Amino acid sequence: MITKIKQTKLEKYLIFFIVFLAIFSFGSLFILKNKCLFIKTYDPNNLVLSNKENIAVLNVPCGNVIIELYPKLSPNSVKRFKMLIRSKEYNNVAFHRVVKDFLVQAGDLKFGKKNNINYTYLGTGGSKYGQINSEINKPFKFEKGSVALVRKTEMNTEDSQFFILLNDAPLFEGEYTPVGKVLYGLDALKKIKHNNKSEYVLRPDFINNFYILGN
Repeated sequence: MITKIKQTKLEKYLIFFIVFLAIFSFGSLFILKNKCLFIKTYDPNNLVLSNKENIAVLNVPCGNVIIELYPKLSPNSVKRFKMLIRSKEYNNVAFHRVVKDFLVQAGDLKFGKKNNINYTYLGTGGSKYGQINSEINKPFKFEKGSVALVRKTEMNTEDSQFFILLNDAPLFEGEYTPVGKVLYGLDALKKIKHNNKSEYVLRPDFINNFYILGN
């Protein structure tokens, strides 16, 4: 005859603790792997947006970033930026430079394409359209969410690379050409992959899609 052995309270608590620990560990692993879990997703079709021909939608790994462009502020630069967006030049291009909590940078069309990335020269390339002049004469506050074109150390060397600020940068005023500002989705940019030891990212995140809403 088999005698049924009752579990002690201590054994019950121990089993409960082990099950709880297993569930907690699995849940923590899921949260750590899913970096976009708590990021709000913005559908531009559900937002009230005017002047849609000046609204750009940047789709990144954690969702949409809605950007308003300022053609009256920097007409030639916005014209170049919109042309590159409309021609889908930015699709699958790396966020090659990321300064945590400060800025993300992308737009190297020559060396930053996903299927043909060149880590040796990444960040030094531009487009096939050549450089354009800086437009820095009109006042603009470089606040969190500002979008601007990247240049070399000299003025009048803007091309295709751009950055988006994750924090205020008043020292950038009069130094870089602004093209717009983020209206929605800045938190998605804060999840772009970064490197704690360097501004430049090995195996970076990429732009999924970039388009003009009123195209």
